[in-house]
Amino acid sequence: MTSVTVPGLLTELAGTRPSPDGTAALRAVLHARRLLTLKALLLRYERQRAELRPETCARFERDWALLEAAERTDADAVREVVDYPMTGAWLTEALAAPPGPPFERHLAHLGGLAAAAAVRAGCRRDVTRVDPLRPLHLPGLGTLRGPAAGPPATTGADRDDPAAWTPLALLAGGAVLDDLDPYRVPAAGIGPGALRAAERGRVDHERWNRLWRAAHALLAAAHPERAAETRATVRALVPLERPGLAAGPPISATRRAAPGAVLAEPPRDAGALADLLVHETHHTKLAALGEAVPLLRPGADTLHRVGWRPDPRPVSGVLQGAYAHLALLDLWWRARAGPAVPPGWRLHAHSRFEAHRDEVAEALSILRDSSELTSAGREFVRGMDRHLTRLGTLTRHPA
Repeated sequence: MTSVTVPGLLTELAGTRPSPDGTAALRAVLHARRLLTLKALLLRYERQRAELRPETCARFERDWALLEAAERTDADAVREVVDYPMTGAWLTEALAAPPGPPFERHLAHLGGLAAAAAVRAGCRRDVTRVDPLRPLHLPGLGTLRGPAAGPPATTGADRDDPAAWTPLALLAGGAVLDDLDPYRVPAAGIGPGALRAAERGRVDHERWNRLWRAAHALLAAAHPERAAETRATVRALVPLERPGLAAGPPISATRRAAPGAVLAEPPRDAGALADLLVHETHHTKLAALGEAVPLLRPGADTLHRVGWRPDPRPVSGVLQGAYAHLALLDLWWRARAGPAVPPGWRLHAHSRFEAHRDEVAEALSILRDSSELTSAGREFVRGMDRHLTRLGTLTRHPA
């Protein structure tokens, strides 16, 4: 954890402005939460070990030993794997799985996690046991299909079989385009349209890479610090696709169980991707803050109308949307007069700022009047309100 205190973190994050200390503090919060969840899985395994098949127990304990060996070799490398967004999704689903075969199937994923940790750490252990009938998914790296000797760069392998190793595509800045991990989208899909994860072979990697680079160039031109925050927060981009012939505007989402992963349909252009990256980054920031200090009281269920959604939202949804849109207002306020920002995006930023400013103000009035916020939540909303007021009194007009 950094030296940033919880009250200081509340004040700093309420204004949506990025800072290295704030980003580091939130990553520390998420890491602590991830370790607790991993320990919860180990405790559940130990409680139910007598009910599991012997081969399941042998495999789990072998994989756990490999994870520990990798941690002793390079703790920072193992942290990268443990904190990978889809590791959180796996842990959440494993802990919620009913006893018996469903739980055992989730336990098997530890093999890929341990192998990824060993690869990153350069751990000299055999990480090549791959079931010919079941691919081994290495979070953040790729997928290995047996029989094979091992993915490129593993140590302790006598040979490589490139045809069996499918790596994830890298994006500029260190993120990956994840179209392989089995936990990237829930089985029921995402959102009202039940969007599913786009599979390898149906993803236009070249277009995603081009949009990704252009979107980050726009963010850097408008607000370099926010561009840096987005690069530090977004670790994975998960392409989505619609089932059947369903239509509608492009959807993006962040899963609470997998902070740091942006799930999105292909956007229309780089400006739209820049907007959604900032939007989803702030969902991740708010989720992390909620792990450090509760902002809402449990059991809240009243619904409210907001300008950016056709359906009524609970107070948690109003807070999430208001926070993400406040960050966008801050971005658009800067972009609409940024001398390095392309004219087309400047005009886009100006029109979006004017269109959404009043909607955010209305949402904040709902939150101010709500009895469902904790004292920390009320202080956070007051900070958001102060920042919106500053944006309204500062004048910047497009050239």
